[in-house]
Amino acid sequence: MFIAYAAVAALLALASLGSAFMTFTKNPQVIGSMTKVGVPEGALPWLATAKAAGAIGLLVGLFVPALGEAAAVGLVLYFAGAVISHLRVKDYELAPAAVLTLIAAAALVLRIASA
Repeated sequence: MFIAYAAVAALLALASLGSAFMTFTKNPQVIGSMTKVGVPEGALPWLATAKAAGAIGLLVGLFVPALGEAAAVGLVLYFAGAVISHLRVKDYELAPAAVLTLIAAAALVLRIASA
């Protein structure tokens, strides 16, 4: 189970770091999506930091199981919140957030199973 966790955590960390980078650099596609769901511009650095912290936590979680679990929980909540935000404004372009929610949930289950 640990190898599966390591693979899923690494992929999720890469995706989260990429998303954080695009948010920090104000990528038009990411900013457009966040603006569509009502995220204020002042919240962008905080959201990017949360994604980056989750990614780092997943990687450190390879060595510190409790931190890996906490990071996975945080990313599940973050991306589930993104899905809810899209649904709230009837924006059905939510596949990336939904997929990342499921991957974060898989990372959590695998981290718990491998402890």
